[in-house]
Amino acid sequence: MHRHFQGKRILVTGGLGFIGSALAHRLAGMGANVVLVDSLVPEYGGNMFNVAGVQDRVRVNISDVRDEYSMQHLVQGQDFLFNLAGQTSHMDSMRDPYTDLEINCRAQLSILEACRKCNPGIKIIFASTRQLYGKPDYLPVDEKHLLRPADVNGVNKMAGEWFHILYNNVYGIRACALRLTNTIGPRMRVKDARQTFLGIWVRLLVEGKPFEVWGGDQLRDFTFVDDAVEAFLLAAGNEAANGQIFNLGGDQVISLRDLAELVVQVNGGGEFTVRDYPPDRKPIDIGDYYADFTRIQSVLGWKPQVSLAEALKRSIEYYRLHLKNYL
Repeated sequence: MHRHFQGKRILVTGGLGFIGSALAHRLAGMGANVVLVDSLVPEYGGNMFNVAGVQDRVRVNISDVRDEYSMQHLVQGQDFLFNLAGQTSHMDSMRDPYTDLEINCRAQLSILEACRKCNPGIKIIFASTRQLYGKPDYLPVDEKHLLRPADVNGVNKMAGEWFHILYNNVYGIRACALRLTNTIGPRMRVKDARQTFLGIWVRLLVEGKPFEVWGGDQLRDFTFVDDAVEAFLLAAGNEAANGQIFNLGGDQVISLRDLAELVVQVNGGGEFTVRDYPPDRKPIDIGDYYADFTRIQSVLGWKPQVSLAEALKRSIEYYRLHLKNYL
């Protein structure tokens, strides 16, 4: 499986982050020549410890995707670009919309221009987000659902996604987008909620402290990081993905309250309290969300393999061993 990555030259932006580093581990194991680009800006999740174990089999380039000259140099000669560089915090995007615009929108255009000028034969897989849909009109949400982002982050990610599809359609630069839902697993950010609220829950459980559940009735689905990585590899290796947009999802729909109980159960103990949604978060909360992923299942043969309980178990076990490297 995925033998076509052996010996291939692969660039991963956001490569020291959560999903980027998981890709790095898989690709290094396949014998690919991997270059990881990361700015290591503290707020954005890059962490050198994420490549522990494969640091001798990947190359790390500390640079910012906002630097167009650096990107023009880096894309040259690459066969694949897994484009995961991004600002993921919804609240940060509302507090500092211009930085979000620079990273999630303008930098994406710079990356695509670098490819158009210096390597039009590259194939790009873009990490998009379910945030584009905003508050769903119906469930499960499929790719035909209206796009109505609820925050600045969603608007800029939408522009970034559509630049990729546009460059595929107009310039023939093969590109596709995966709309990720809550991705969880080892190496996710746990020092704050910039990436996922579940990271905070796991961290506090491992530290033996209670955690908070906001609202509690919202329904969600979760994708284990190894399943997300598999989707990226399938999209990269299949020409049927070119110009396409796919939802990822999870094997189970669960309320946040039930999720909290499951996390405690998997952990073998712990406490949480349920409280009202904070006033500053309420206007950008999307309510219930879970994805219809039948499209990627029918086109690329992808579906989640790791159960939610197993995903939580592997996450907790990882942070029991390595928490100090993430604080």
